[in-house]
This record gives sequence, structure tokens and C-alpha cells, in this order.
Amino acid sequence: MGWEEAGRGWGARAPEWAYLCEPYALSANEVMFDRLGVGQGTTLLDVACGSGFAANVASRRGASVAGLDASAALIEIAKARTPQGDFRVGDMFALPFPHHTFDVATSFNGIWNGCDGALREVRRVLKPGGHVGLTFWGRKEHRGSMPYVLTVMELSPESHQAATREQGGTRKVMRRMLIDAGFEIRDQGTVDVTNEWPDLATAVRALAAAGPSVPAIDAVGYDKFCEALRQKMSPLDDPHLGVRITSEFCWITAESPRP
Repeated sequence: MGWEEAGRGWGARAPEWAYLCEPYALSANEVMFDRLGVGQGTTLLDVACGSGFAANVASRRGASVAGLDASAALIEIAKARTPQGDFRVGDMFALPFPHHTFDVATSFNGIWNGCDGALREVRRVLKPGGHVGLTFWGRKEHRGSMPYVLTVMELSPESHQAATREQGGTRKVMRRMLIDAGFEIRDQGTVDVTNEWPDLATAVRALAAAGPSVPAIDAVGYDKFCEALRQKMSPLDDPHLGVRITSEFCWITAESPRP
């Protein structure tokens, strides 16, 4: 999938993703920024920044933020969230920033197996001794979002199912990618993230806005996809609490070479 096609998928329902889904990663954002020492005066780039939620969290810590995403619709929301930031539409395999620009680069579930070229670009735009932090999905048995994943896999074309299986990141894969890109591993761990919605209808609307939903929606139609997802997720709906699903993220930090 080219970056323009990825941007189409993630931007198809940009407001729903931005406001109903993206804030679920706040705990991961905070852990990562703590580990990387993000604060007053830090220059930070968030790769695959989506609607700029994480960048806004960093900005409120005092960082000077930039972000890149394939979706023009999501970048427009990022600009509205953090007007002082530098947000651009583009390809993470060809970052539109000069060499040695940033102290820190992050990507929250945006760089996966096969994205080695993106990490080489991250290294290029980081200052010597700069730091990178990545998150990726944790163990399947610790993923409350599995009903969604299964729905997407069942309804997507076989080509997309195969690509999804090949793309998945693990700690071993991400360590190898960082090392191959010239980074030195610093730290790693896990953090739980939680989606919260007031009811099942809102949960389904939110998850249908995620980029991985698009091939399934294209294949079977929006209404059929949402109905299948509603059935899969209905056991998680609590009439008193709404829908709350907790999943594990893995995180890893690394340092770029010093002179």
C-alpha cells in the first residue's frame, strides 16, 4: 500500500478517528514522553502523527512539535489542535525535514515491520545523540481490541489479510529494525491503553473510522461491516459502564549515534 492510499484510508472518517478513538493512547504518550525526557525546549517530530493528539500532549509539556501523516484530513485537525506546530502531509519514507533537526522522534503504532526505510529517515532528521521512541501492539492475549481485529480480518480481501499478518510488529522485530537503522537500544517496556465509549453504537462508529477498517468496508459496505463489528463487540457492552476495552502496547526507545 502506498502512502497516498494509506492516507485515504485513515482520513476517510477523520473527525471520528480524531475525537472518538485517538485519545485512547494517552497513557502510552505520557509514558513515552517521560522516558524520552520531553519537556520545555525539546524539538520533537511525531511520525504518522494522525490528528496530532500525541503532538499536542508534547506541546503542552513545552516541546516544539512537528508531525507528518499521509492523511491531509487528519493533518488539518492536527493544525487546529496545535496551531504553533509544523504539521505536513507526506511519506515517512521521505521525511520533508532537514538533517539533524530534532532532539526526539516518536511514532505511536505508526512504524511497523517492513518500515526500515522510515527508521533510516528518522535517524537522518535526528540530531546526533537524539532519541527515538516507538510503540506497537503487545501480546494478543492482552488485547481487548481483538474482536475488532478479527472482524477486519474476516471481512477484508485476502490480500489485505496477508499484508496485515506480515506487517505486525514484535519486540524482537522492532529491536532488529532499530539496530539495523543504526540506533542503540536504550529501554523497553509495556503500557496499557484503554478505549472508552458510552455505548456500543459509538464504539462501532469509532472503530469503523480506523484505517484498517477501510479494505473491509470497501469489500462489504459500511453498514454490513458495522453490523458485523457490533455483533462481535456486543459482549463487551455494559449498560452501566458503556464499552471499555484495554489493550497492551509495547514501547521501545533508542539513541542515534553521536559523533
